[in-house]
Amino acid sequence: MIQKSMGAVCTLVLAVLVFATVPSHLVAQRIPTKTGYVATPDGARLYYRVVGRGRDTVIAIHGGPGVDLESIAGDFAPLAEHHMVIFYDQRGTGRSTLPSDTSSLNATQQVLDLDAVRQHFKLVHVTLIAHSYGPLLAATYAIAHPTVVQRMVFFGPVPPRRGAFNARFGQALNARMDSASRRRMGEANRMLVDTTQDARTACRAYWNEAMRPRLAEPDRTLSLIKSDLCASDPKGIRFGLRTTNRLVMGSYGDWDIREQLKAVTAPVLVVHGEEEAIPMDLVEEWATALPHARLFKVPRAAHFTYAERPELVWPEVERFLRMPRIR
Repeated sequence: MIQKSMGAVCTLVLAVLVFATVPSHLVAQRIPTKTGYVATPDGARLYYRVVGRGRDTVIAIHGGPGVDLESIAGDFAPLAEHHMVIFYDQRGTGRSTLPSDTSSLNATQQVLDLDAVRQHFKLVHVTLIAHSYGPLLAATYAIAHPTVVQRMVFFGPVPPRRGAFNARFGQALNARMDSASRRRMGEANRMLVDTTQDARTACRAYWNEAMRPRLAEPDRTLSLIKSDLCASDPKGIRFGLRTTNRLVMGSYGDWDIREQLKAVTAPVLVVHGEEEAIPMDLVEEWATALPHARLFKVPRAAHFTYAERPELVWPEVERFLRMPRIR
């Protein structure tokens, strides 16, 4: 989703930094954690992790496409303090099935897989909380299943239409990096292509450079990020970045779902950093297209508002989640 000169992995809109299978901060807080696999109707397996406590359940949707649940799990710990949170690796990422037949890596299958997760956990209605690319998947799911989705939270979403997004997003990121950083990112990209190189090492080398332009105040906030898109299965890391990202995002084509969003009656909270590289005016189109959406602009924050300004973001999210449901 970024300019070609920045390499294929730059198409990812999502990123993060460092935690493993069951993050130590969850163990320290004694927050219940369960892992397993969802079997899809076509025989794929989707890795999941259920974290938290509370009577209500939310499904957390990671971004990319091509990264995995580790990219948000560490930073969503405040959500798990009050809710049961279901994280899952999308098909072609992390510990989920990496299909040899890549024709299943498409937007339609992503919606089917999300519904397989819902049915596995026997949820009649779902609350979806998504980051980056994730809101596009969540919204597409809500269009297909309008009576199932009861509310959604979008963090740093891609816009509801492609339009000039790719070019403007790429230009914004480029402007925030110097030539040395871009050179190091290029070297990391080449390591990801080279299967003789360690995937995790290449992944970390890339995001060590790519994270800073996605933060409003990187010197202050880089150490605050607790998630890690390089902590999962090495094969899943490489496959997700090199294959899944390209095919899934490509399957959306020149997307524009604004007209279809008019039929989505679920309340939606759109959370977007005022210094985000994803243009605010394009993100505002979520709020104008959805009948019951509200845009919450976060000062001194960019792509990771929930980690950069948690004192503002999580209370706002909790207020939204406690609102009476629209019938």
